[in-house]
Amino acid sequence: MSRSISIVIADDHKLVLEALQHRLEDDGELRVVGTAEDGRGAIEQVDRQRPDIVVMDIDMPGLSSFEAARIIRERSPETQVIFLSAFCNDRYIEAALHVEAAGYVTKKESLQSVVDAIRAVRAGQCYFSPEVRARMVVEASGVTLEEDARSRLATLTPRELQILRYIARGLSRKEIAATIELSLKTVECHCANLMSKLDIHDRVELARFAIREELVEP
Repeated sequence: MSRSISIVIADDHKLVLEALQHRLEDDGELRVVGTAEDGRGAIEQVDRQRPDIVVMDIDMPGLSSFEAARIIRERSPETQVIFLSAFCNDRYIEAALHVEAAGYVTKKESLQSVVDAIRAVRAGQCYFSPEVRARMVVEASGVTLEEDARSRLATLTPRELQILRYIARGLSRKEIAATIELSLKTVECHCANLMSKLDIHDRVELARFAIREELVEP
């Protein structure tokens, strides 16, 4: 018989935490060894239990979940982190990759997806929800941390980010060119690159993307 997979769950929503705990414990191969309601609690549970995997909500009070994940990975390198979140934006994906998270599951998916993620990660793979994968730049061979997977936002240059912010504020290309003292042709070139990299080919959608990523105030 294969060894069970030990898991710590961290989520400040009690209903979500309990539902996930019950689902995982229904599986004979998975064993929940601890729960927490914030990042510091997750760290304490990892220090105590040394689990194989931590399933952690991204948005919890107190210590940032990303900082908690960094500390967990530092103290217990054998413990893998899977983020669970209602949010799916490039900034969060980039932060998750930066702390070497092995998975990112959106709460739009079923609890079975969390089980699938745990099994995949325990097998040495990475697991990202389809919605998350759609926002990532990965090699053709698949998603692995060694391939330096990146969010779409991370592919933009500082100048492209600057122009994206101005687009979100409602400035025309001509106004942007005057504001940052570039030629209209250069701004148009940057805009074309923006649309290509983000796979967004509409000015309004570009603005919505920037607001959703909190690059400007909504």
